[in-house]
Amino acid sequence: MLEEQPGARIIFTVYRSIKKLMNFKNILIGQMVRKKVVENGIELSRICNFLKCPEEEVEIMYKAKSIDTEILLKWSKLLEYDFFRVYSQHLILYAPQGSVNYNAIPEKRKSSLPQFRKNIYTREMIDFILELVYKGEKTKFQVIEEYKIPKTTLYKWISKYQKK
Repeated sequence: MLEEQPGARIIFTVYRSIKKLMNFKNILIGQMVRKKVVENGIELSRICNFLKCPEEEVEIMYKAKSIDTEILLKWSKLLEYDFFRVYSQHLILYAPQGSVNYNAIPEKRKSSLPQFRKNIYTREMIDFILELVYKGEKTKFQVIEEYKIPKTTLYKWISKYQKK
C-alpha cells in the first residue's frame, strides 16, 4: 500500500487536506486562496496593498467560487502558488477526450496560441488517483470511467509506482 512507502505519510497528509478542502470536480477557489493565506501567514494589510483593494473585497474573494483571472494571477504571485494548475487538473480529469482529429486545425489555419498536450498527468495527480484505488475508495474500472484515463495508462501507473 501507498502509506507504507517512505515519505508516503507526508504525501497522504497533504492529499487528505487537499481532499477535505476541495475536489477537482467542484473547485472552490476562494476557499483555497484563504487556506493558502493562512498557511503563509500573510497579513490582510499586505494583501490589500498588493491587490490594491479594500478588506471587504478580499473577504468577498474568499467566499467566491470563481475569481477573475488577473486577480487570480496576482494571488498566485503573492502566495507563490499556481492556482491555475487546479483548473488544468480539472481539464485533465473531466474534459472529454474526443477523437484524435477533433481538435485538429487544418494546415492553413494554424493557431498562433501556444499548443498544450492535454494528457500530461502530474506526479501529484497520479498519486491522488492511485491512492483512491489503493484505499478502495474507487475501483480501477471507476477510475477509468470517471476520469477517462486509458486502461493501459492506469495499469502502467500501478506497475510503475507500486510499493517496492
